[in-house]
Amino acid sequence: MQVIERIPSSKTPPSGGKPVSLRIHKLCVFRGATLVLNRLCHQQGAGELCCVVGANGAGKSTLLRTLAGRLHPAEGTITCLPPKLYVGHADGLSPTLTGRENLKFWGQVFGLAGNTHLLDTALSHFDAAGFADMPVRLLSRGQRRRLALSRLLLGPAKALWLLDEPNAGLDQASRDQLDNAVISHIATGGMVLAATHLPLADTALQSRLILGGGQM
Repeated sequence: MQVIERIPSSKTPPSGGKPVSLRIHKLCVFRGATLVLNRLCHQQGAGELCCVVGANGAGKSTLLRTLAGRLHPAEGTITCLPPKLYVGHADGLSPTLTGRENLKFWGQVFGLAGNTHLLDTALSHFDAAGFADMPVRLLSRGQRRRLALSRLLLGPAKALWLLDEPNAGLDQASRDQLDNAVISHIATGGMVLAATHLPLADTALQSRLILGGGQM
């Protein structure tokens, strides 16, 4: 069973009544011969954060990968108005390039070629400037994760962020930086759909999409 639960917050006003920007209708996705997502429905508007929770194997990563276009649904429809930015378990960084070179590539994808100020701002937000000129293969797991998350700040302001365990491997300071980035993004009309076992931006109003199945 899949359930949506609204978590109240005293610090962020409710977002009810906003136009729906993401609509998932009766989504069915197989992993091999196993039906992982069965007629899943979900909708989300601009300025909203939704955390996807559930046991291991419940389909959290499958859902995000499907929304990102990495997997194809067997049935159902996905309508998403804003552009999508996906940060999965793999950081998506070239190990032979430096962190800065990786981010420059992403900047070109988003039409920001040559905008060194924005790139430096993204690196600084996650305290990644100090190792940004080292080859990625020499960096720790946490450092690579901070570089991967820095990419989000180079994307469109209204994008849907699809985050798979985004705070895994981060220390508390980096988790706080991620929380601040998420809160700022939804405050300016962006959307976030994140699968996480750890608290994420828990001062912001958010919904939970609870996926049943899997193994505890």
